[in-house]
Amino acid sequence: MAQAPRRTVGIVTGAASGIGLAVATRLARDGLAIALFDRDGDAADQRAGELRDAGLQAMAVPVDVSDRAQVEAGVAEVRRALGPVSVLVNNAGKEGFRRFLDISPESWDELLAVNLTGVFHCCQVVVPDMVEAGWGRIVNISSSSTHGGQPFMAHYVASKSGVNGLTKSLALEFGPLGITVNAIPPGFIDTPMSRRNAEKGRLGPGGMEAAVERTTVRRAGRPEDIAAMCSFLVSEEAGYVTGQLLGVNGGRNTG
Repeated sequence: MAQAPRRTVGIVTGAASGIGLAVATRLARDGLAIALFDRDGDAADQRAGELRDAGLQAMAVPVDVSDRAQVEAGVAEVRRALGPVSVLVNNAGKEGFRRFLDISPESWDELLAVNLTGVFHCCQVVVPDMVEAGWGRIVNISSSSTHGGQPFMAHYVASKSGVNGLTKSLALEFGPLGITVNAIPPGFIDTPMSRRNAEKGRLGPGGMEAAVERTTVRRAGRPEDIAAMCSFLVSEEAGYVTGQLLGVNGGRNTG
């Protein structure tokens, strides 16, 4: 079985803020050379600069993962600057909150283009590097809403459920080639997105505080909690873990 490349190069999508930034920071601290993909190129560039100022290896690439040409160009830029890619964390996502009968076909297509097709694009473009190396790690960030559904988020839940299914299929196809593929469905994580949703009343009665009370460990998750699981899943030690949905949710979902 092939070992991890001497210089491990990783891509984290949606890496300019929130969970993506925490993951990129953790993996860079673990010694990976990290490329931060984000539609907000200026924010990604600023974050990558901060990582470099801390003595870590990082670069920023403006990429909209729903655009195949941008993904291909971005991965090519990473290969030129850092080398072949052996770690991919698909975190970029678009939220959706609308009554089902009010979801337009255009809104449906737009959300799935980012949340599901974007994962397809990134995996398909990066996996050849992993196949050639005989080693690779893919982690897809899905959602705990896939466990039981969520009202007014049909398009979002459908897209993230698709990510879970894609994860399992890729794990079976590429496991014999030394590539593991897993998904993390985060629970209630304290991010700018969750705080915006609380302000809009989307977390239900009681907002953030009530959501914490419904969490077994009685705290909100932190982006760093997701990053810690990613750190393990992309490591050499996680080579026997693939095709799994590994919830990081404080006990809110145990199935």
